[in-house]
Amino acid sequence: LVQLVESGGGSVQAGGSLRLSCVASELTYGYSMGWFRQAQGKEREGVAIITVGGTTMYKDSVKGRFTISRDNARSTLYLQMNSLKPDDTAMYYCAAGQTNRYSLSAENFGSWGQGTQVTVSS
Repeated sequence: LVQLVESGGGSVQAGGSLRLSCVASELTYGYSMGWFRQAQGKEREGVAIITVGGTTMYKDSVKGRFTISRDNARSTLYLQMNSLKPDDTAMYYCAAGQTNRYSLSAENFGSWGQGTQVTVSS
């Protein structure tokens, strides 16, 4: 399994921005990558994915505010988060999977990072 390390979380006020990064332990050309989040007391949910070919998918509530991107040469995945809302508060996890499924389902991803906390205050 590929090892993943997230960074970039923090505390911001509503309307602010954060950029999350996830560095993989090996080249990620053959992996679909994704960002997931889990708020306290809630189930983990898919936020955004990017396939091997670069196709993206977003959770409805983050469309137009979040952008997922990848730099395969640097084995790095990014999540640019703008116009943050208190409802975006959660632990954010990076994931990788050798899958061709176009879905936000966590079951398609076998490698997970430890998470980075994002807290948005009103």
